[in-house]
Formats: sequence, structure tokens, C-alpha cells
Amino acid sequence: MTSETIGFRCALNSKKQLDVILSRVITGDESWLYSYDLETKQQSLQWKTPSSLRPKKARQVRSNIKSMLIIFFDIRGIAHKEFVPPGQTVNGNFYCEVLRQLRDNAGCKWPEMWKNGVWLLHHAHTSLIVREFLTNSNVTTVPHPAYSPGLAPCDFCVLPKMKLRLKRRRFVSIEEIQAESQQVLNTLTPADFNGCFQKWQNCWDRCIQAQGDYFEGDGN
Repeated sequence: MTSETIGFRCALNSKKQLDVILSRVITGDESWLYSYDLETKQQSLQWKTPSSLRPKKARQVRSNIKSMLIIFFDIRGIAHKEFVPPGQTVNGNFYCEVLRQLRDNAGCKWPEMWKNGVWLLHHAHTSLIVREFLTNSNVTTVPHPAYSPGLAPCDFCVLPKMKLRLKRRRFVSIEEIQAESQQVLNTLTPADFNGCFQKWQNCWDRCIQAQGDYFEGDGN
């Protein structure tokens, strides 16, 4: 965890102050969704007797049919999402267009927050063109430590729930992957997003207690 991130968290010296700040944060990330994804360790568990042979398992690989989802949300719900067109690379120019869509969509959903310019963006993109776009758009960002996916809120809520539903299922097309992903998103409630941000607070605190060293766990 970088000193910049630790300083940001430590500056919020009360839970009430932290809650107010986090209510202004929109966080986002992207991830691949596959037509067939590997089962989790829990899903692959099998019952066996002490005398039975160890079950054989075929080596599994992810399918080449896949779709990348980019999603942004805050404590109230999803602010913007889009599936990256097949063959499109998420470079700086493309990501800036995504941010423009986020700005327009979130501005329609929460006009007061957008109009007053009190919102904060949390993401992991640091390319020069993206930084220049955010500066020119007067967007304030929440610092995110490099190489720290465990401190990204998407990993606490949206993406794990979605991928758990997709695992061990086979889809024949990108359209099927996207349709099922949308169904999962439709099941998320305000309590899911609120709980996600609560876990984010817990992970910050645990990382500070560990003085930036690696620690295991999901923040519970």
C-alpha cells in the first residue's frame, strides 16, 4: 500500500467522515468473462471414503470465447457498465471514451452530485492520456496502490458474484455470456453495494495495521 493511499485513509480520522467521503466515490474495474470458466475449489469437492482412490480430474482450460466487462458503481448501485467490443484493446484512448460515458450516465442518475463536482473516481488506470483527461475534466481521484487488486472494491462484490454464477456453465456465444452477466447484475441490491464499501474500509484498515505488507482474507 503506497504512502499516498495510507495518507488518504489516515486523514479520514473518523468513521462518519469516512462514510461521507465514500458516499461520493465511484469505483470501477474491468474483467474477462468466459464462455467456460474453471470451477472453484469448493465447486470441485467430491465425497470419498478413506479407502477410495483419489478421483482423477481432467485438465481444464478457459474458452477462447470471452467478453470483457467494464463496470463502475458507487454505494447506491451501478453508475455505468459496458462490454468491450471483440478485438478492441482497452488502451488510453478507448478508456477515455468509457470515462465520458460514465460522466454522462452518472450525471443523469445523480445530477446533484455531478453538478456540484463532489464525486471522486477510484480506478487503477494511470496512463498519461487518462490522467490528462481527468485533469482537464476536473475529476478528483482516490489513490490506488499499484499491484494491489485485493484493495479494489470490484473484487469484493460485483465480479466474484458474477463469476461464481458463470463458473462450470458453457455458453456458445459472446451474446450469451453478456446476457447472463446482465442477469447477475440485475440481482444485486443496494445492500450488496453498501456491504462492498464496508469491506473496502476493513481492507484499508487491515493493510494499515500490516504496515503495507501482504495479508490474506477478504476484509471480513
